[in-house]
Amino acid sequence: MAKILIVEDDASLVVTVRDWLTFEHHIVDVAETGEDALNLLKTSSYDLIILDISLPGVSGVEVLVQFRAMGGPTPVLILTGRGALKDKEDGLDSGADDYLTKPFHLRELSARMRAMLRRPRTSLDNALRFRDLEMDPGSFRLYKGEEEVHLARMEFALLEFLIRHKGQVFSPEALLDRVWQSDSERSPESLRTLIKKLRRKIDAPGAESFIENVHGVGYRMCDE
Repeated sequence: MAKILIVEDDASLVVTVRDWLTFEHHIVDVAETGEDALNLLKTSSYDLIILDISLPGVSGVEVLVQFRAMGGPTPVLILTGRGALKDKEDGLDSGADDYLTKPFHLRELSARMRAMLRRPRTSLDNALRFRDLEMDPGSFRLYKGEEEVHLARMEFALLEFLIRHKGQVFSPEALLDRVWQSDSERSPESLRTLIKKLRRKIDAPGAESFIENVHGVGYRMCDE
């Protein structure tokens, strides 16, 4: 599971790609213009960006240049028209990691995404283990001991993030940014509700929670 930003002004393509990535359990934000994309990139973090080069107003290349100038490290997959060699050259020269030519097959998109996501996070497709929990992001499954635990998409995303960063404390704002889509209703109360549901599923009755409240700061996955 990853948090993806799609920057594309073709509404029908956006719907197709967003639905496909959501089906694959990713969290997806959408920006229809370069200006919207830059605003999101200033306030939210993503695991991967799918960026159309030919955008109205601020172009995809300009978005990429500004994002890299801000120190943005996120892998970027650019989308170009068939035969648009100059677009591919400009995108790759500006800091893109890979490109895909329209029209494309959704399975190829997924394959390229997996390859890009493996580069900075080589364990993405491997099982994550924490105490008696074993999580497989590739198959969207969680086991507690020998028993499978069924999680909702956002519960899975939150738990995966906390396990990958066990021992680190994150503010409610940071967790909301990482797990919720930018256009969804999110608040500290919605985070507390999500954590309560998650605790009921993963914690042993009467035992201290795996997810620790750090008073006045936030939450962390307690690795002790």
